[in-house]
Amino acid sequence: MNQFTPAADTLFPSAAPVGRAPHVPVTDGLPALSALDWGQLYAQLNEEGVALTPPLLSRTQCQEIIDTFDEPGLFRSTVVMQRYQFGRGTYKYYADPATVPLIQTLRSLLYPPMAWMANQWAPQLGERTFPPSLEELLAECADNGQHRSTPLILQYGPGDYACLHQDIYGDIVFPLQIAIMLNQPGEDFTGGENVFVEQRPRFQSRAMVVKPRLGQGMIFPVRHRPVHGRNGFRRHPMRHGTNAVETGRRTTLGLIFHNAR
Repeated sequence: MNQFTPAADTLFPSAAPVGRAPHVPVTDGLPALSALDWGQLYAQLNEEGVALTPPLLSRTQCQEIIDTFDEPGLFRSTVVMQRYQFGRGTYKYYADPATVPLIQTLRSLLYPPMAWMANQWAPQLGERTFPPSLEELLAECADNGQHRSTPLILQYGPGDYACLHQDIYGDIVFPLQIAIMLNQPGEDFTGGENVFVEQRPRFQSRAMVVKPRLGQGMIFPVRHRPVHGRNGFRRHPMRHGTNAVETGRRTTLGLIFHNAR
């Protein structure tokens, strides 16, 4: 059921955050991370289901990540999407994010404030909380047999698209992820909009189209989000995909925080 029987307005009077998000330290090359307003991003996530950050990466940094796509030694797996009816295009999982320091730093620094957001949702969803550091989460994943790295790079050309899906990968699922746009829409490619579909209990589903610019990140749920109603919080399942690219080449970095089995 999407409606939580134990949840009531008297138990969960509001979705107001508890405490402040951890501060992201100033890091050479990534000054935008320390300037993020996590309270505002959390409010946007609750209001819209997706939060769009200011640019996190420069064009040079985006190109640095794009260039890794053609280095096969960096990846543990390559997925040609049409072989599995996932859509059309190619994505690759990094074997070890530490081999690309920029990706490793992004994942490590973004995790603590995103864990803060996830832990705001935990009582509303009736789910567990998560540790404050990425290292602790990955150790927990390893103890559960989830050893495979999940950060990935996705590249689409003309006609490529992604079907609606969720990124689960195992029993331990961190509830939020972030995708960073590495190309400039309208200049490097056209089409290829990000599509999110939210299933609303007893109502028709809601579709959202999000258009990040170069370097911007989209924070969104892996499986579902809490939405406050008359009788408490309800789970609204969400899936995400990509509209067909019309021209050019579209590349994104996906940061999923739990590892895969």
